[in-house]
Amino acid sequence: MSRHDGPGKLLFTGADWNFDKLQRTHDAIARIAHDELGLDTYPNQIEVITAEQMLDAYSSIGMPLMYKHWSFGKHFAADETLYRKGMRGLAYEIVINSSPCISYVMEENSMAMQTLVVAHAAFGHNHFFKNNALFRQWTDAKGILDYLDFAKGYIQHAEERHGQRAVERVLDAAHALMSHGVHKYPRKRPFDLAEDKRREKERQDWFQQNYNDLWRTLPKAGISAPVDEDLAERKHALGLPEENILYFLEKSAPLLAPWQREILRIVRNIAQYFYPQKQTKVMNEGCATMVHYTIANRLHEQGRIDDGTLMEILHSHTNVVFQPGFDDPRYTGLNPYALGFAMMQDIARICTQPTAEDCAWFPDFAGNNDPWATLRHAWADYRDESFILQFLSPAVMRKLRLFHLHDEAEDDDMVVKAIHDERGYRQVRQTLARSYDIGALEADIQVADVDLSGDRRLIVHHRVANGILLDSAQAGHTLRHLANLWGYPVQLVEVDEDGAVLHICEDVGPV
Repeated sequence: MSRHDGPGKLLFTGADWNFDKLQRTHDAIARIAHDELGLDTYPNQIEVITAEQMLDAYSSIGMPLMYKHWSFGKHFAADETLYRKGMRGLAYEIVINSSPCISYVMEENSMAMQTLVVAHAAFGHNHFFKNNALFRQWTDAKGILDYLDFAKGYIQHAEERHGQRAVERVLDAAHALMSHGVHKYPRKRPFDLAEDKRREKERQDWFQQNYNDLWRTLPKAGISAPVDEDLAERKHALGLPEENILYFLEKSAPLLAPWQREILRIVRNIAQYFYPQKQTKVMNEGCATMVHYTIANRLHEQGRIDDGTLMEILHSHTNVVFQPGFDDPRYTGLNPYALGFAMMQDIARICTQPTAEDCAWFPDFAGNNDPWATLRHAWADYRDESFILQFLSPAVMRKLRLFHLHDEAEDDDMVVKAIHDERGYRQVRQTLARSYDIGALEADIQVADVDLSGDRRLIVHHRVANGILLDSAQAGHTLRHLANLWGYPVQLVEVDEDGAVLHICEDVGPV
């Protein structure tokens, strides 16, 4: 046994890292994560990359094997400029929800930072990816890397065959609609990217051998039909209303070639892959931060890292969970790391040292003396909105000084609607949870109808929430992309919750 093996022996000394130190540290972290914290993880694959490669990963939405698009280069140039000027630091890591779970660490990191990264990403994020219900339902961790390789090769082949400009035009439009290219409700079968990739040839053959009767039997321009004739049948045939706009275009756009439909499907599958991450930012980062904080302190207790290493890790940790005040120039809202970590620590405290207030608010787990089982349950079964609604305590609200401020544009004054009392705590918790509801954050836009008896105009509805209409300039640009894929004019109608028309945008045609 070497002097670096076993309890009480330092895993490493000094700041410099090498692969032996990384392996030794990974194994020591794994023992704590699995044996003491009860984490369940995918196999780990750790890749060491340079700062420039980290910037490249930033620009391609953090994915390896990503296809090329001009917007990725634009992001790379912007991030690189800020980094070189010292105006922006880089993340210590990027982690991929895949099996094996890939963690990219920077070669510029010290060994202390590599320790933090392995604990945070390779075990914290890894456990969350593998066990959270949203990720299990909507992502295929085993298939994503192969699928990205397929997507990259498919788009390269399309560029060679149809021209870079033609492919870029489809990708531009698909990316503009990406946030409206996801299924939001559970499917009957698990998401299987390998099966989806295998069926690409079958889909292509189907489109080549079949022509949609709906489009072949359209009345000619100028021939009108009764207004309400076959409305229900038409909507049923087209699967309307449909909130997944990319899916509707892939299946029903009359002028798209098979290769264009496949590109829409690729972009749609990637958008679906990221859908759970948009709903679990607080929980995912809170989980990973709680894991790295606990493991770092446990390694120090075991004598595996020295005081200097722990201090370096805690210095970085403190920066990550720092929450600027509302009057601080750096304030941009609640830091998901700060809120998530505060809630995770609070849950652990309630499990082991509950107050009378905790017992009244959380009778199901207060004082159960099993904090990690309670945390694992929360990480598995909730998303940000429901997690905050279920677990945010008065103690955390006081610690973060949360209150509810009511501010309407038509009112002269702002009103503090909820303060730190029994009723106020519940209102603050409900309001904060609602702010993480993806349904409230993103516009509800659905394909509502197609004018088959006229100019084949596509009609999309925006269901307006809280009286907030879409920005006309941005809506116009996005509708242009939609019209380019549809091939005919597009009309946007903004309606209230009862379906009453509030505003009709000017028709936008393809270019």
